[in-house]
Amino acid sequence: MDLTFLGTGSAMPLPDRAQTGLLLERGDRSLLVDCGAGVLHRLAATDVGYEGVSTVLLTHRHLDHASDLLALLKARWLAGEEYLEVVGPRGTKSLVDDLLAAFDYLDGRVDLRVREVGAHEFSVAGFDVRAHETRHSVEGLAYRFAGESGDLTISSDTEAFEGLAAFADGSDIFVHDCSFPDDVDVSNHPTPTSLGAALAGHDYGRVYLTHLYPHTEGRHEEMLSAVERRFDGDVRFARDGLRIEC
Repeated sequence: MDLTFLGTGSAMPLPDRAQTGLLLERGDRSLLVDCGAGVLHRLAATDVGYEGVSTVLLTHRHLDHASDLLALLKARWLAGEEYLEVVGPRGTKSLVDDLLAAFDYLDGRVDLRVREVGAHEFSVAGFDVRAHETRHSVEGLAYRFAGESGDLTISSDTEAFEGLAAFADGSDIFVHDCSFPDDVDVSNHPTPTSLGAALAGHDYGRVYLTHLYPHTEGRHEEMLSAVERRFDGDVRFARDGLRIEC
């Protein structure tokens, strides 16, 4: 399974960081996890392209994770593709319905199917997935993908907490929200120290920090040190375009 970070930014994107989006590939199967602003352009630069992505798995319904969703639908329609599936937690159907109500000329252009999932096991686009509830300002899910050589877990936007750290335990790759440095007073997202405390005692092949606000610019080494004071593991910052095998 290959993972490409299409967007590692946040609701305040940076010039070199689009909003959230991750591309998973296994053989001839592909899956887009989240579709924030700028992700469609990043996707167009991959070998898969937007023509090759027929399924989007949303972690939650916030704008910086879904704002390119209808842009993807339109691009696929114009490219002659006839199908798009959108999967996500409760609230996904109402999100898609509301978007189509605002842009009604796109309704019916492709065979659009919407499926809502919960904190359980399911399959999507040929990937076997387990989900865990997150702690954010809206209902959301973290996802663990089974891989042949190791699992991949994506946290979504969430506070750091023991339940999610345990859910991801043993993952080869753990992609976790780390939106702000320690001196920013924030809820619904972790700071490096709170993340390190949650990860302590668990085992992951590598942890990638993502969903980065402009507040983190120039402070990456400081943030890594704060995580590593509590967690003895391989921690790195993700960047747009980074492709890894897991």
